This record gives sequence, structure tokens and C-alpha cells, in this order.
Amino acid sequence: MGEKKEFKELNLVDVVKDIAHRLEVDYREENNEICVDIPKEAGSGHIKAISFSHGVGILDVDITLNKEVRFVLNQSLVQPLEIVFNREKSIWHEFEGQEKKTEIKHLESAIFSCNSKYGNVLTLKANQPICFFSLEINRKLFEEKIESFLPEMNEDIESLFRDVNGINLFFHKAHYSLDIAKCIDEINATEDEGFTKSVFIEGKCYEILAHHLRQYVDDASPSESRTILRQSTVVKIEDAANIIEETLDQAPDVSTLSKKVGLNQKTLQTGFQSLFGLSVNEYSKNKRMEKARHLMENTDLNITEITYRIGINSRSYFSKLFKERYSMSPKQYMQKLDAAKTVNDSTTV
Repeated sequence: MGEKKEFKELNLVDVVKDIAHRLEVDYREENNEICVDIPKEAGSGHIKAISFSHGVGILDVDITLNKEVRFVLNQSLVQPLEIVFNREKSIWHEFEGQEKKTEIKHLESAIFSCNSKYGNVLTLKANQPICFFSLEINRKLFEEKIESFLPEMNEDIESLFRDVNGINLFFHKAHYSLDIAKCIDEINATEDEGFTKSVFIEGKCYEILAHHLRQYVDDASPSESRTILRQSTVVKIEDAANIIEETLDQAPDVSTLSKKVGLNQKTLQTGFQSLFGLSVNEYSKNKRMEKARHLMENTDLNITEITYRIGINSRSYFSKLFKERYSMSPKQYMQKLDAAKTVNDSTTV
């Protein structure tokens, strides 16, 4: 059983202060942001929290611990809504007092809320990188901000936000979207300071919330009807792109490629359009032409040899594709390279 830490206050800034107190280390506080560094005897990394108006706050955790730790967030009068985006190794969630534990895997998000009987528990395993971003919403304070919008919301989302006192247990997880991943990266990469930084991050928090609410509705749709690109899907699409680049001489067709990376063909095509603005076949053609150009510039292979080297059996078809991409035929490009080489040689002499 790992070390157990209980937090009766659910304000994230207070949580980080309490962590610092328990670890007997100092914390850094500036404006609405607080940060504590994990001491060497406990592990490494940092835990950071930022609070905003209307009960919104974020927790940024990037640590490796020497011992397993169970964070027990005890019940209070108002149960916040927690949205966790896991960026590294698995973390585990449970409602204290219940036997069921749910694994939140790499690139998954979970939205949950406890009640007055069952508190939230997060288990962080020892000796592995733990990196997650958490958005917390005090629904009682947040109610004023969104009251006029609630009737227009999806029925499930409306009921989730109207449960301001946390009467009902709630848990839902899914892979989070590429848009959310980008927002988190932008928050971590910002070089702004002071007020500008605070405003920027607060804006990104609301952007993340909007993306996640759209994703929550999208999750309710059948998998083949979903329109939001998940970050986990992006990883598989990048794997597919790498396969294409590494096997240009015998690149698999779309059907085979989709099976290799574990996506259906529609999702694979949609992902390539979102990431590269190209279909799978267009992406493959472009990479073949780029490799052909590289071979022309850096080897003594002739056009026919290059054609076969990039997996095209027809020289005329290769010439057509190359001209579409570079506005000249392979032969003209080779002549241009030869002319440039001749000029360079004569200049050297």
C-alpha cells in the first residue's frame, strides 16, 4: 500500500501548499500561481497550481516519486468538477470506499466528481514519470458565469453543471483531442509573465473546457460518426506517416496501413487531412518525389534506377508526378543539376 495523503480543502493552491508542508519544503508563490519542487529524497519534478475567478483552477503535475502515493481528496460542502488530462504513465482513480479502480492511461482524459459520501482518490505509482494537467471547476462559484447558457447545453452537460453541491457521483473517460493537447503545450511553453501570463493561461483553460465539452458530446456518438481527432489517434497517424517514409519502395496501400496502425480507413484519411492537408496517397506521392529529388542531388543513380528505388514501376508516371510537384521533368532537373555542377567545377579550377 502506498503512502496516503489527505486534503480536506479542494482549492488547488491550498493543496499545493499542503504538499509543501508535508514534504517540509518551501514553495514559490507569485500572484495567483504556486509551485513546489519535489525534494530528492521523495523523487523529482514539480507540482504547480494556478487559480482564477469563478472557481476555476489548474493543477500541473510533472513528477517521479520514490514511493507510491494515494492522494485522497476528502469531501467538502461543494464538490468540484475535475478534468484530468494524462500526458505520461497511467494514474488510477477511485471513489474512496468503493472497490473499483479505473486506470487513466497515457493520452486519456477523465472528468469526475465525488459526493459527500465518497471522496476522490488518485494513485500515483512509484518510479515512473507522472505528468498530468488537471482543470478544476467549483460549480457553485462557476454557476454565476454560465447560468444563462445552461438551458442551451447538451442535457447531460447541463445536469453535470447544475449539480453544484456534488450530490451525484460522476466519472467519464476517453482519449483527449489534439486541440486540447495543443492548448496544454501552449500553456507550458508561454514566456509571458505576470498579468499577461495569467490572462493567457486563463483563456487557454476556457478553450480546453470548450474543447472537452464538445468532445464529451462527440464521445456519445458511435465511433464511426465521431468528428474530433483524438491525441491518441494522432500518434497512430504519425506512426502511419513514418511507415510510409520508411517503406517508400514498397509502401503499403491504405487498407494495409490502417490495419498496421489500428485505425479504420476513414479515421486514417481524416487524420492525414487534419495533420498534413493531404490524403494518404497524396502524402505518399509527395514523400516519393522528395526522396527522388534527394537521390538526384546526392547519388549517381539514373532516372530509371531512381524510379524503382521509390516504388514506382512506370518511368512516364514518375515523370508526370515529378513535374506536377516541381514544375519540371526529372530529365530537366538532372540537366539543371549537371549545369550547376559544371559551373561550380569551372569556378573551382
